[in-house]
Amino acid sequence: MKIESRISEAVLAAVKELYGQDVPESMIQLQKTKSEFEGNLTLVVFPFLKMSKKKPEDTAQELGEYLLAHCNVIAKFNVVKGFLNLVIAPAAWIALLNDINADERFGEKPITDASPLVMVEYSSPNTNKPLHLGHVRNNLLGWSLAKIMEANGNKVVKTNIVNDRGIHICKSMLAWQKWGNGATPESTGKKGDHLIGDYYVAFDQHYRAECKALAEQFRADGLSEDEAEKRAKDEAPLIKEAHEMLVKWEQGDKEVRALWKMMNDWVYEGFDETYKMMGVGFDKIYYESDTYLEGKAKVEEGLKKGLFFRKPDGSVWADLSDEGLDQKLLLRADGTSVYMTQDIGTADMRFKDYSIDQMIYVVGNEQNYHFQVLSILLDRLGFKWGKELVHFSYGMVELPNGKMKSREGTVVDADELMSEMIASAKRTSEELGKFADMTDSERNEIARIVGLGALKYFILKVDARKNMLFNPEESIDFNGNTGPFIQYTYARIRSIMRKAEAEGLVLPETLADDMPLNDKEVELVQKLNNFGVVVEQAGKDYSPNGIANYCYELTKDFNQFYHDYSILNAENNATKTVRLMLAKNVAKVIKNGMDLLGIEVPERM
Repeated sequence: MKIESRISEAVLAAVKELYGQDVPESMIQLQKTKSEFEGNLTLVVFPFLKMSKKKPEDTAQELGEYLLAHCNVIAKFNVVKGFLNLVIAPAAWIALLNDINADERFGEKPITDASPLVMVEYSSPNTNKPLHLGHVRNNLLGWSLAKIMEANGNKVVKTNIVNDRGIHICKSMLAWQKWGNGATPESTGKKGDHLIGDYYVAFDQHYRAECKALAEQFRADGLSEDEAEKRAKDEAPLIKEAHEMLVKWEQGDKEVRALWKMMNDWVYEGFDETYKMMGVGFDKIYYESDTYLEGKAKVEEGLKKGLFFRKPDGSVWADLSDEGLDQKLLLRADGTSVYMTQDIGTADMRFKDYSIDQMIYVVGNEQNYHFQVLSILLDRLGFKWGKELVHFSYGMVELPNGKMKSREGTVVDADELMSEMIASAKRTSEELGKFADMTDSERNEIARIVGLGALKYFILKVDARKNMLFNPEESIDFNGNTGPFIQYTYARIRSIMRKAEAEGLVLPETLADDMPLNDKEVELVQKLNNFGVVVEQAGKDYSPNGIANYCYELTKDFNQFYHDYSILNAENNATKTVRLMLAKNVAKVIKNGMDLLGIEVPERM
């Protein structure tokens, strides 16, 4: 049993015996003792004053004396006003370290047949362009969140919804028809998603030129600037052709559908390469070209039940005025669907495929209103998790030179970004002399692990709700709150363990109760013990940054300890054994914590 649990149990017994009261465990507040006082854990006494009918100091004294007599994890205590500072017995810390050492996934909860099923949706790309920096943040948050939910004892299904239909897809298709000259990924040597993205940009360039020429003509005919620009955007030949192609797609035109499938397949191959490099994946992928039909059927079903209403022009709407919102369009007058309809259809398909207990959507904060409405509509349609769906709303990634625009080709491409991060990690490692005595393949692998670790950690250490400024140069640093700093500490510990093994030192499975521990070693055990609390809180708050911050703090604490105390040259074998056991478990928890962020750690650097 954990130290805190044993103390809590003893406090409940003390309150019962001393004051004749049964109290809930939630009343017990245990916290780390402030550094200026002696002790490891502090019990807040104020909640018990009504029962004791005594001063805070007297109540703390009584509780302290009871705990000292009845709880063998406590060596001594002191009272500071309404706070009872408890000094934990060395044997209790050794027992705790043994417990941590015995559990390879310490701090994580097991998954059982009775575990709830959580579905996490992330990525949600469009098939008209490659993934960019914004998608990187989305994918990293989604993957990490899925890992954290698993670590909290949930079954998890990682899912993706691909936006593979609509006018934006037709723009790329039309541009390839007009200016592609039969280009393929093979003939151009380009990844499929990059190739199609080029035609999306090309469409926009030609469309802008048409709009400019038409607007000038309309202004010459006497229209105002705003009127001329609006009419030009609607009447430009290219956009009309794109809309005609979309209608043909909706009607199932064989030629259009064949072109659509061919180009989408190129994109999917490109996406798969990017996902593999990023270290993320999915258990199930849905496609909007399937889900929009399901959504239309659910809306028609809701219409028959009186949940929605039809306007005179034939469009279908939901009245959300009783929720303090406005009316929401679900089907256009021509019967075509909108994003909301597609999301209803996707939810319906998922609900049929899985017994979902919780649904988490990882989508940027510009969609907050959309998911507020979706939650209400799904609840009305009878989805048991509709009202409780979680929109994991995150901020945008900003760049030093402003926002990204896909159609203008000004995005930070995900593939290029990852390649640059790996190259930068390689250069930095070479400059710092960290590649000595390594083969080329080892250098390349470590550069990959460090470069991607730097990128992932820099993004995930930030509170997801906030907008962030991405700075690649700051992320590749072997000092400070960075991925490489944590990775290097892990590699350093692994080096220490290899040297110990080479010297013939074999760690026992458990340490004897009387093994020596100094204050700094106790603090490290206490820090390791906090990992389970951090994992649980990260699951409650949906906060990968909580895990990142813990990994950094643990790394920092270990480095300070390693600076102050020798491990391999400790003063005696008992101390050396304890410190090696500590180092081994610090490395384990760093590795497991970084794994929850989707970050690898190298065995050597």
